[in-house]
Amino acid sequence: MTTPTALADGRTASGPGPSPSGPGPSPSGWSASLRRLNALARAELILLIRNRSAIFVALVLPIVMIFSIRASLEQIDLAGTGLSVAGAALTGGIGIVLVQVVYMNLVTGYVTRREELVLKRLRTGEVTDREILISTALPSVALAVIQSVLLVVAGAIAFDLSAPKRPELFLLGLLAGFVMMSALAAATSAATRTVQTSQITTLPLFFISLFASGIIVPLGVFPDKLAAVFELLPLTGVMTLVRHGWLGGVETGDLLTAAVAALAWTAFAVFAVRRWFRWDPRG
Repeated sequence: MTTPTALADGRTASGPGPSPSGPGPSPSGWSASLRRLNALARAELILLIRNRSAIFVALVLPIVMIFSIRASLEQIDLAGTGLSVAGAALTGGIGIVLVQVVYMNLVTGYVTRREELVLKRLRTGEVTDREILISTALPSVALAVIQSVLLVVAGAIAFDLSAPKRPELFLLGLLAGFVMMSALAAATSAATRTVQTSQITTLPLFFISLFASGIIVPLGVFPDKLAAVFELLPLTGVMTLVRHGWLGGVETGDLLTAAVAALAWTAFAVFAVRRWFRWDPRG
């Protein structure tokens, strides 16, 4: 049995109704949802692989950026931060992956699917809005996971970095980063009219994250008052969790601030998607 679900644009769509045993999907409902997610994610993966420019951005640019970060860090005095050049560069590389592979790639993906009426057609079937959004994000997130693992392996083999000292913090930072960047990408797509303009609408978050969230320059290099402001930016909390989950050496208070900031921005991004995401072409 299906029940009409209210949508942000005032229309209704059918979705799975409550099970006889109580609110929420039944086990068979979860199984059907997973099958739909798997099918849609595979289709998205095929489209991603066929898009050579997207693959170039996802695979090559983060590597180039990591070497650029390392060259920049060699000109900075890191003595007061407790970080090595290699440690700061590779953890910054994970931030690059989150911004470029997940956020920027997904903004283009959501806009493309919207303008080609793919999202609109999908909503006429059994697939729920949540399944559409998640399945579109999964290939980019999977690619980001692989690159993050490769960075950790490269750090251990080529740069004598240890495995993550606080793996629970490292994984929490990655998980928050994946969800936040995916949701922010969906929210940004609402303000993006065409695929071409996605190269412009993604720039503010890209540059803010790059230079003020600890990706290129660790926050410890900045004056305390300025660093306190930068701690409130979207990706800063994620970078703090990732960096110190991998390298260690951070106080509990700083970790709590980082976790609260990351969760708050993730919650806001999810709210923004629910409130403003556009399913129809902007024309």
